[in-house]
Amino acid sequence: MVCVKQVPDVAEIRIDEVKHTLIRSGVPSILNPFDEFAVEEALKIREKLGGEVAVISMGPLQAKEALSKCLAMGADRAILLSDPKFAGADTWATSKTLAMTVQKLSFDLVICGMKAIDGETCQVGPEIAELLNVPHVSYVKRLEISEDGKSLIAERMTEQGHQLISSSIPCLITATKALNVPRIPTLLSQMAAKKKAVEVFTAESIGAQKDQVGLPGSRTHVLKVFTPNLRTGEGKIVRAEDKEAVPQLLELLKKEGITQ
Repeated sequence: MVCVKQVPDVAEIRIDEVKHTLIRSGVPSILNPFDEFAVEEALKIREKLGGEVAVISMGPLQAKEALSKCLAMGADRAILLSDPKFAGADTWATSKTLAMTVQKLSFDLVICGMKAIDGETCQVGPEIAELLNVPHVSYVKRLEISEDGKSLIAERMTEQGHQLISSSIPCLITATKALNVPRIPTLLSQMAAKKKAVEVFTAESIGAQKDQVGLPGSRTHVLKVFTPNLRTGEGKIVRAEDKEAVPQLLELLKKEGITQ
């Protein structure tokens, strides 16, 4: 199972200065780039061990475009979670909706992109794993699945270097761009994808109650989105020995109101 998202092209994002929200009208949408690595890894695993690759996304009907690209890459099945009840979901409600769908279907491995480029919270993948009560490995740059398909070894990126982690399967991983190089759909695969229908699931389809999903099921609420004011003027350089530089720097930060 691969969880994907259709996102606005960040190069075109603008903010409504009155409503303090992202302006999505007229902004082109794309398949979240990190999700392409997730789809590619699922396809590689299928080619080696067999099985089926199903992609899931939550969003408006226009998100079928992102799912169609996944089908063109080679996915076997595409499911779109689209229902007015899903509107306004934060990462928790989104994870809840996706987890309920994954749980409804049979799965061995769930793969997500490490983050979505519009929100960049990196929360949805790990939250899905917790809701499914399965182990997860985030920021994966290399993955090996055992021949029997019952365990995996993942190389995980960290700020200090990397970790090698073994896990039983079922499991969830989040993919980094170092994991692989996504294939480019051929003309034939794009034509074949047009013959595959994108299945549409509603809240009723997955057995979700109104208070579990969308805005009512969210734990956080966005008050406003804004562009921070750019700081102008030249920077200040503190030239002193280490012991003398720290108090001088601290005093400058206090004057700027950055710290107390």
